[in-house]
Amino acid sequence: MRQLLAAVADGRTPVEEALQALRRLPYEDLGFALLDTHRSLRAGFPEVIFCAGKTEEQVAAIAARLAEHSPRLLGTRATPAQYEAARRLVPDLRYHETARALWLDREPERPRQPGVVIAAAGTADLPVAEEAALTLDLMGHAAERVYDVGVAGLHRLRPHLATLQAAHVLVVVAGMEGALPSVIGGLVAAPVIAVPTSVGYGASFGGLAALLAMLNSCAPGVAVVNIDNGFGAGVLAARINALAHRQP
Repeated sequence: MRQLLAAVADGRTPVEEALQALRRLPYEDLGFALLDTHRSLRAGFPEVIFCAGKTEEQVAAIAARLAEHSPRLLGTRATPAQYEAARRLVPDLRYHETARALWLDREPERPRQPGVVIAAAGTADLPVAEEAALTLDLMGHAAERVYDVGVAGLHRLRPHLATLQAAHVLVVVAGMEGALPSVIGGLVAAPVIAVPTSVGYGASFGGLAALLAMLNSCAPGVAVVNIDNGFGAGVLAARINALAHRQP
């Protein structure tokens, strides 16, 4: 908006052209989707594509339009085929195989704020943990990773205690019985964002067991997001860490 107004003011952009641009600013109608092009102005980060359930052509069209509005782009739950379709329209688009996400960052050298730790119980939880880490990175935060420290081998957590206790906010990812957020929540003063995953055998009920365990945590300061929602945890952690860095 600022760039557009400046261009009109110094005569580089005609008024009629600016009016056309303004018509697209609140949202843009693609026929099958209404792109929220004001999202970054309101929430500090552009609209994110939830790729699951969308066709390759739809993901590609949305990604292409969003890439025209912002130097950063994120699409979660993306397949390699969706990524390849989108990359044909956005050549500098990237794919994170573990996080199952397509992404774009045209300002890779911008500073990242420290203060976030992501802890994952097991290697099978890494897709969700890495979705949170990628989200944080694109939002301007450097996450420190503490992986494979689940309760079946709790002694693996001890060497990382100082790192955990220095964090402004922690994202703790676990499947199975979902105990790790409660353990870490009892060791730190910072808020803990618990992320249940769908990892586990039959009675885990696709992550429901972990979700209920985390909701019933006896450790204070533990908040819970939905099953496998690494993106949601990453956004919440970014906002908490940003507030921590604003403190005098």
